[in-house]
Amino acid sequence: MKILYHHRTASKDGQAVHIEEMIEALRSEGHVVQVVAPGTPDTTDSAPGQKSDGQMGGDMGWVHRLKAHLPKAVYELMEFAYSYVAYRKLVVAARAFKPDVIYERYNLFLLSGLMVKKRLGIPLLLEVNAPLVQERLQHSGGLALRRLATWAEGVAWRGADRVLPVTHVLADYVRGRGVPEAHIQVIPNGINRAHFAQSPGQDEAKAQLGLQDRLVLGFTGFVRDWHGVDRIVDWMATPQAPAHTHLLVVGDGPVRQALEEQARRLGLANRVGFTGVIHRDQVPAHVAAFDVALQPAVTPYASPLKLMEYLVLGKAIIAPSTPNLRETLTHESNALLFDESAPGSLEQALTRLCADADLRARLALGAAQTIDRLDLTWIGNARRVVALVEELP
Repeated sequence: MKILYHHRTASKDGQAVHIEEMIEALRSEGHVVQVVAPGTPDTTDSAPGQKSDGQMGGDMGWVHRLKAHLPKAVYELMEFAYSYVAYRKLVVAARAFKPDVIYERYNLFLLSGLMVKKRLGIPLLLEVNAPLVQERLQHSGGLALRRLATWAEGVAWRGADRVLPVTHVLADYVRGRGVPEAHIQVIPNGINRAHFAQSPGQDEAKAQLGLQDRLVLGFTGFVRDWHGVDRIVDWMATPQAPAHTHLLVVGDGPVRQALEEQARRLGLANRVGFTGVIHRDQVPAHVAAFDVALQPAVTPYASPLKLMEYLVLGKAIIAPSTPNLRETLTHESNALLFDESAPGSLEQALTRLCADADLRARLALGAAQTIDRLDLTWIGNARRVVALVEELP
């Protein structure tokens, strides 16, 4: 099958992982994938992963800086105008490549895939990772062109032949915008087992990091204030926390300085560490050292990539009991879930799990079985996508 893959992502965070892994999985299944994206020539068969330096745990670079310095309405108009720029590139690529399908990663104001579908009659699959109008309104300082954004989101979702939300919770958002049930297929995020196959054992991983005899609490990714990692640091300063606990943040983020200052203020400077931005290939060796894997908070529609990393390496997970996470996690089976609306529930879960080695071992075993049980792999996702295309009328 010939797949024209389109995205508008310039980040080096989890978005880049998703893009690169899906492209790699489709190609490994024998399909021909051509990528059209920012920075790629009109007819170049190149994926973001082929040009990436593999550095993970960072933010969006020049895009983030541009957004910070432009008036909101100007930036949003530039996003909307980019649809035409990308449309021209897509048309050139589609005419030369003659794809069976366009696979597009949805982004706000991005209508290019739909425009090419209407012009050339090529089926369009639209991957949706978040309700971006709502996300911008709640977490990114709002929208200057809210009506335009809402219109564009609805048009993009309803115009695709199939919409692929990453959770059933997100699928409810899609239905609410008028997308027929038959056009919705939930495909959660996955994992590439091969990238984690050579991970060291836990003792070796701890030794490599100088964390022997520590009870390691771990968090991976770009840490923001809403993740609630400050609550972990506060708990570590209480009598309920074992004295040998150590918090390891594998990544970076805008709250790093505040968290490091918090740790110093509480006398925990030598028990809280950040790796900073590291290469993707180094992530498994760090996660392997975790005794407890942390997902202290989550957006209500997400399928977190860090969760897949925790599961594939069989880690005892602490996470909020939200509907989207319960699509993957079961309380006291493959995770210890807490009620995020109940004060102190995260801290109680930490106290319980850190004190109970048998519970950690049981949850770790359940976690290790989850990937295969639910087929949470990129190869599985690639096969689902191809099956959807083959079923299109």
